[in-house]
Amino acid sequence: MNTTHIESLKQIAGTLSQSEVKEYGYIPRPAQSSPNVNRIKEMMSLLKSIFFPDFFDDAEISAYTQESHIDVYLERLYSLLNELLCQSERTLTFIGRLPEIKRLLATDVKAMHDSDPAATSYSEVILCYPAIQAMVHYRVAHELLRMDVPVLPRIITELAHSATGIDIHPGARIGEYFSIDHGTGVVIGETCVIGNHVRLYQGVTLGAKGFTFDHEGLPLNEPRHPIIEDHVIIYSNSTILGRITIGHHAVIGGNIWQVYAVPPYSRIIQKKATSSFTDGLGI
Repeated sequence: MNTTHIESLKQIAGTLSQSEVKEYGYIPRPAQSSPNVNRIKEMMSLLKSIFFPDFFDDAEISAYTQESHIDVYLERLYSLLNELLCQSERTLTFIGRLPEIKRLLATDVKAMHDSDPAATSYSEVILCYPAIQAMVHYRVAHELLRMDVPVLPRIITELAHSATGIDIHPGARIGEYFSIDHGTGVVIGETCVIGNHVRLYQGVTLGAKGFTFDHEGLPLNEPRHPIIEDHVIIYSNSTILGRITIGHHAVIGGNIWQVYAVPPYSRIIQKKATSSFTDGLGI
């Protein structure tokens, strides 16, 4: 690299490090160092081994050694969380919630197994179903968000989003026995409230219809996503928008665009396709 090139690079570096460009001001300097993504991945791997010790562990674990293995994992988890949260009391509070997270995940495994005739065992669901990976990340992130932990919950759910195509905001409230079949393209917004025994299929969006803005033109963080009551089924590629309620035991068919509340026990389906067909190519 010649002298001219070196000088050019120095000038560009100087420009990139300056704040005179108005738009650069939109990128703040973090108040503290950003969470280490590799540490977060290690944390989630540990948590999977804690929640499902017979499935995500390289060591041979028996009923007699399981507790000692989990104890070792918890010690490492405590160390990682202390690094990420910078507060030992917060770390212990979160670890104290792990038994309830594991219980909820067990209900999700059962719901996904029982709602899918293709599932041959609970083991297959745990090892193969992307929705389980998404729910492990969501339920961990949701508890951290409830503790007012910044940024980390979003990183956790976005790691699962990237891996599975299932996008669940950690702020959503999801009950027990929740299942997602296939899962690709599912979107669950921040202020969604989902009851117990709810089943979604691929491509379902639980989103916002619109936003309320403040005096500066910025969107307010108000409840804007649907409420899905118990025992609701929403089939593939349906879109439910706004702060509307889908009543318990309702069934929303595929490819539905729903912006109005639905009473309990409703059946919302598309009109039948036209039966005449005259312009086909015979294939």
